[in-house]
Amino acid sequence: MQQHAARPPDVLVVDDDPRLRDLLRRYLTQQGFSVVVAEDAQAMNRVMRYQRFDLMVLDLMMPGEDGLQVIARLRAAQSDLPVIVLTARGDESDRITGLEAGADDYLAKPFNPRELVARIQSVLRRSRLTEMPGAPSSEPQRMRFGAFELDLSTRSLRKEGVPIPLTTSDFATLKALARHAREPLSRQRLMQLSRGRDYESSDRSLDVQISRLRKLLEDDPHHPRYLQTVWGVGYVLIPDQDEKTDSRPVINPSAAPGKVIDAHEG
Repeated sequence: MQQHAARPPDVLVVDDDPRLRDLLRRYLTQQGFSVVVAEDAQAMNRVMRYQRFDLMVLDLMMPGEDGLQVIARLRAAQSDLPVIVLTARGDESDRITGLEAGADDYLAKPFNPRELVARIQSVLRRSRLTEMPGAPSSEPQRMRFGAFELDLSTRSLRKEGVPIPLTTSDFATLKALARHAREPLSRQRLMQLSRGRDYESSDRSLDVQISRLRKLLEDDPHHPRYLQTVWGVGYVLIPDQDEKTDSRPVINPSAAPGKVIDAHEG
């Protein structure tokens, strides 16, 4: 039987030094990684809207939003993306600050590229024990919107306390949207988060899934209040502004360039 090669890990390198970006792109590609580079946090935000990564190599000192701020925003948004901080700051206090902010590892410049590869492989090994898309959350996480309460740890949805049956696909899609509440997700990203595979333009299963969820959640599925279409981007889950959630969804300030439109428009 023919054996299929494993998918190469997707690594995002964020550094404002063009020579280092190019060096890391070429070297990590030679080592079997699939590499995308970004020059700053803004470019990183754009790339991450459309592609899922297995690990990020992040420069600490960048113009605009620096590496520590990027890590803090990712962790506040409940992102478990592994991050290796790569920076000229090498003293112990800076290393500890980076790790406390949520970095998974720290490597000071100048560095041996082989050591970076070894650290990437080590972090990836630690991160492989992750949840399947339709599996319950490993930690208690609940979101309330309107009369609904979604519990990610028990895979349950209730409306005014009454359980609403969910299929695995229902839950996987809701889980992805809830963990990125108020953040528009492209069809590609939503498909990766909820199905673990890439989106194809000919595949309408995601749109059918969204239509099904709207029938469960919305008073008027043609004019949705919570599960909205964002023109040119994809979909977004918008809880009530005054609702509280244990998972503390945040708005990614750079991830909402599209216009929110009604379901019948998109």
